[in-house]
Amino acid sequence: MDLRNIAIIAHVDHGKTTLVDELLKQSGTYRENQATTERAMDSNDLERERGITILAKATSVEWEGHRINIVDTPGHADFGGEVERILSMVDGVVLLVDAAEGPMPQTKFVTSKALALGLRPIVVLNKVDKPDAEPDRALDECFDLFASLGADDEQLDFPHLYASGRNGWCDETLDGPRENLNALFNLVLKHVPAPKQLEQRDAPFRMLATTLGSDPFIGRLLTGRVESGTLKAGESIKALARDGSLIENFRVTKILAFRGLGQQPIDLAEAGDIVSVAGMSKATVADSLVDTSVNEALPAQPIDPPTITVTFGINDSPLAGRDGKKVQSRIIRERLMKEAESNVAIKVTDTPGGEAFEVAGRGELQMGVLIENMRREGFELSISRPQVLFQEVDGQRMEPIEEVTIDVDDEYSGVVIEKLTGTRRGDLVEMKQAGAGKTRIVAHVPARGLIGYHGEFLTDTRGTGVLNRVFHDWAPHKGAIPGRRQGVLISMDAGKAVSYALWKLEDRGHFFIGAQADVYQGMIIGEHSRENDLEVNPLKGKQLTNVRASGTDEAVRLTPPVTLTLEQAIAYIDDDELVEVTPNAVRLRKRFLDPNERKRMAKAK
Repeated sequence: MDLRNIAIIAHVDHGKTTLVDELLKQSGTYRENQATTERAMDSNDLERERGITILAKATSVEWEGHRINIVDTPGHADFGGEVERILSMVDGVVLLVDAAEGPMPQTKFVTSKALALGLRPIVVLNKVDKPDAEPDRALDECFDLFASLGADDEQLDFPHLYASGRNGWCDETLDGPRENLNALFNLVLKHVPAPKQLEQRDAPFRMLATTLGSDPFIGRLLTGRVESGTLKAGESIKALARDGSLIENFRVTKILAFRGLGQQPIDLAEAGDIVSVAGMSKATVADSLVDTSVNEALPAQPIDPPTITVTFGINDSPLAGRDGKKVQSRIIRERLMKEAESNVAIKVTDTPGGEAFEVAGRGELQMGVLIENMRREGFELSISRPQVLFQEVDGQRMEPIEEVTIDVDDEYSGVVIEKLTGTRRGDLVEMKQAGAGKTRIVAHVPARGLIGYHGEFLTDTRGTGVLNRVFHDWAPHKGAIPGRRQGVLISMDAGKAVSYALWKLEDRGHFFIGAQADVYQGMIIGEHSRENDLEVNPLKGKQLTNVRASGTDEAVRLTPPVTLTLEQAIAYIDDDELVEVTPNAVRLRKRFLDPNERKRMAKAK
C-alpha cells in the first residue's frame, strides 16, 4: 500500500485537532453508527478540560488505496519539544493558519523547524467562514513569514487551500463547492513525497525513537519511523545511545501500527511506516533501535534548552499528609525522573539535602500541567516561584528573551505597552492595526518579566486581550525587574478561619480563603492593601456578653474570596514563599512558617 507521513502544525487554537477529527470521519475510519467524541485525538483528561493539545499523537487514514499517517502536534510553545522531534519522522507538513489572525508566534516557531528539515509545507487557511476572516492578507503574511525564515524557492512555491475544519470542507478556491475534504486528501497525495526509506527495504533494520509511551499490559513502547529494513515480532535487536554506545539487547515482543484511532499489532514493520515497538527496558527517546549488525546511531534532532526552573519539594506544612498518599521525596523523585525520560524538554536535578528537586522546562504552562498531573495522581508538593535560567557567554551573563505577540482593543494598547517596555524591560518591535478597533503589538521581553504577567494583563485589558509568547533568543542581562507590589496577609495561628474575624479584617486587603477554611501559622490567607506583609488572626471570634443593644448583631456579609488557580498561585508568590499543592487544595505559605525565623532570614539576606 502506498504510504504518506504528514504532521499537522499550527499556532494554538487554529484548529488542528478539529481538522483531524473531520479527516478521520470522511476517510471512513468510523463506522456509520459509531459513537464519537469531539476532538478525538485529545485523549488526556487535562487536554479535554483545557481544550489544548499537550502530547503529540499519531493516527492513520486510508484514502483511495493509500495509507496516510497523520501526527497531531501541540500548539503551545511550552510543548515545543514534542513538535521538534515529531517533524523528523514525517515527509510533509500541513500548516494551518487562522484566516482572521494570520501567522502567530508559534506558527513562526514550528514553520522554522519544518523549513530547516527541508520539508515543503501545504498551507491551509482555516476558519475562512469567520466574519472577520481575511484569507488573502493571511496568505500574503504566510509568504512573508516563509521568506523571512530563509525558505528556498521550492518551499516558497507552496500550494494553499481554503477550509473550515469545523464544518468539514476544504477547497482550492474561496468560492468552491464547500462539500468535503477531498481537495486536502488529494493534495497530500500529490505534493507530499512517499517516504524515501521505501528504497531501503533490503538494508538492515534502523529506527529512531521519537516518543515514549507505556501500556499496562505490554510495558514500555517506543514510537518512531522505520528508517530502513524490516522488523518482525520476536526478532532480537539492540538499542544504541546518541554516541553509538550500546544500551541493551532485547527481543521485540510486539509491534503496533496506528490504524484509525487505535493501535493494532502487526507481524512486520516496513521501512517508512510509523510504528511502536515493545520489549525494551532501558531504551528511551532519541535512542536508535537497530539490527544487531549495525553499530552507528541515527542522528537525532537537538532540542532547544529549557528556560525556567521550578523547585519541587516535599510538603512539610502542618496540614501535610491529609489529602495525598504520595508524600515521600523518594516517590516524588521517581515520578519526576519518569517524566524527564519521556519529555526531553524537561531536566531534573537533585538539590543538596535530597528533600527537593530542581525541574527545568520551557514555561509556566508546561510546569503547571506537570504539577496538575501529579496532584491528580495523589502527590503532595511544595512548589517554589519559577526562576529563569541564565547562560554565561564570553564572561557575559545572558538571559532568555521571549517574543510576545498581543492582540488588544485600541483603548488598552497604551497600558500594555507601558507595562511591557517600562517595568518589564521589553523592547517594542512592531505595532499595527489588526482589524477594526484592534491593535497588534509585538515586543521582545525578558522571560523574567513575563512570570506572573498574564493575570495582570487580563485585568488591564478587561479579559479581552490575547497574549502569545515564544522563545526568541538569548541577550545580555537587562537589569532588575520589580516584583509584586502588594504585601500579603499571614495567619498568626492555626485552626479554622472564623467569618467574624475575616469580616473585621476586610479593610486590610482581600482574602484567598473563606470562612471555616483550615489555616496554620505562616500560611498566606490574603493580599495586603499596602506594600508590607501583615500578620493577622483569622480565628478571633466575637466576644459574647449578656448585654444586647440595637445594632450590635448586624449580619456578617463576607466578600467572596479570590480563588487562585494553580498557575496563578505559582506566578503570584515571591521568592520567600511556596505553593502547597495537594489533591484537594492549593494553598500559599511562607517558606519559613515561624515569624522569628522569617525575621532572622530577612536580616541574614
